Amino acid sequence: MTIEILAIGGAHIDRRGRLFGETKPGASNPGQWFEEAGGGVFNAACNLSRLGRAVRLIAPRGGDAAGQMVADAAERAGLDDQPVMFLDRATPSYTAILERDGNLVIALADMALYDAFTARRLKARSLRDSLAAAKHVLADANLAAETLAALAASCQASGCALSAIAISPAKVVKLSRALSNLTHLFMNGAEAEAIAGTRPDHAEDWPALLRAKGLQGGTVTSGSGPTVAFGPGGVALIEPMALDTIADVTGAGDAFAAGFLHARLKGADLGEALRHGTASAAITLASPHATDENLSEERLARQLALVPPARFLS
Repeated sequence: MTIEILAIGGAHIDRRGRLFGETKPGASNPGQWFEEAGGGVFNAACNLSRLGRAVRLIAPRGGDAAGQMVADAAERAGLDDQPVMFLDRATPSYTAILERDGNLVIALADMALYDAFTARRLKARSLRDSLAAAKHVLADANLAAETLAALAASCQASGCALSAIAISPAKVVKLSRALSNLTHLFMNGAEAEAIAGTRPDHAEDWPALLRAKGLQGGTVTSGSGPTVAFGPGGVALIEPMALDTIADVTGAGDAFAAGFLHARLKGADLGEALRHGTASAAITLASPHATDENLSEERLARQLALVPPARFLS
């Protein structure tokens, strides 16, 4: 199998509770639970596969029913699933409470298993072969800092491009030792602030702050606000279109990363990649799932027609 993208990182169970009414802290709130396979790299990998990319997934997994649920979802999405199994451990999980408009109230991440995926595991023959065969590697900050640093060094040594998904403000700092070896880092404003140590008044000021920390390329989203991307091709900014409804914010950032990478692999410039990422995120925001199973190249093209052009700042 040709590996266009090797996805290494989070693949676990997402549990989300949606409140029916206004949030009442410290009280019982009527609502409904929903459960599906998820994780930053997993969501992005599923989206990329549905867009026609050949994707291999490598992620730690427990020998339990939750692990089988992830495996089944990976198969449905067309991924080449190559898990690192820990048969006596529980598959990681992410449990979130959402307001009725889809925004996050609070979440609990039970991710201890990812720390067991140490840098030493990257030396396994199967992993070395996968890294050697990949055109592009996509990781996320669910992995341990030591593992991410070793992965970045391996990609740098082999000349393979490495992109990463920040996951959260608390987790993105695990990428600090790998920043200079990253081709692109996908972040929101809070995650970018955790790296930069400050937050600018204007989105177009993010690139200078992040480049000062050693990052050569990245994207900073801000919900309905402007998204800025930077890299060797300069700096571009886009104002996302207004959405009529948002079903669920879960997975939108991962969808953005998938759309952006898909465009870049097609040879698109920074601005066009921004448009693809914005369109892909909009499709996911309209879905109650972390990934939209009906995503396709054709559907992305239809959504893309609604996305305004990006503006190059430099």
